[in-house]
Amino acid sequence: MARVMAIANQKGGVGKTTTSVNLAACLARLEKKVLVIDLDPQGNTTVALGVEKDQLTHSAYDLLMLEAKAKDVVLHLAQSNLDLIAANGDLTGAEVALLDQEKGPKHLRKALKSIRQNYDVILIDCAPTLNMLTLNALVAADGVLVPVQCEYFALEGLSALMDTLQTIQQGLNPGLQVDGLLRTMHDRRNNLANDVSNELVAHFGMKVLQTIIPRNIRLAEAPSYGESIIDYDANSTGAMAYLALANEVVRKLRI
Repeated sequence: MARVMAIANQKGGVGKTTTSVNLAACLARLEKKVLVIDLDPQGNTTVALGVEKDQLTHSAYDLLMLEAKAKDVVLHLAQSNLDLIAANGDLTGAEVALLDQEKGPKHLRKALKSIRQNYDVILIDCAPTLNMLTLNALVAADGVLVPVQCEYFALEGLSALMDTLQTIQQGLNPGLQVDGLLRTMHDRRNNLANDVSNELVAHFGMKVLQTIIPRNIRLAEAPSYGESIIDYDANSTGAMAYLALANEVVRKLRI
């Protein structure tokens, strides 16, 4: 049975999509069967995995609206062990429609029941807002991986997210856990980045993952080629960091 992990942070630009794509690709390299669900109407994860978001027959929209079965929405990618449920701007329509439905926040959890046994890990890339789409991800998830950029406002945004997760734990998903806080875009030459990193550990202790994702130009380049970092440049520091993250996640969560 797959562990469902939402990759979420209410703050934008912290590396959610980069983490979704590259953690998935590295887990697949470790011979884990992985499904990535793009739950952001911008469809950046879809594009970064080499899929044309404007030419989709089925998408996450159909899944959330329960108009298609999960197995019919899944795309099998070129990389072994890696599948995708893609997204495009149609998802905005799903967000609006689900607001009017009493069980709207539970649609994704219901839709995934039939395919969870097919995977070791299901990663959900969330939009940088707490909307109905993100709520569906958090209700469907077993845990949350939170990318945190090591910058001045990081802790302030993180506090708001933790309050949100606590609210969901008290109601819609009591079993939801924080699988880890991931420090991203870290420049060890920057004193502020080091200070924020140390402060995160001081505040959250063991919830902060040991792996740190560095600033790396190859990580920024890879999506424009529709490739993960492990396919684009396996020898880069970014690839090494995400491979280390994949190994840490496997050990920590016993996947």
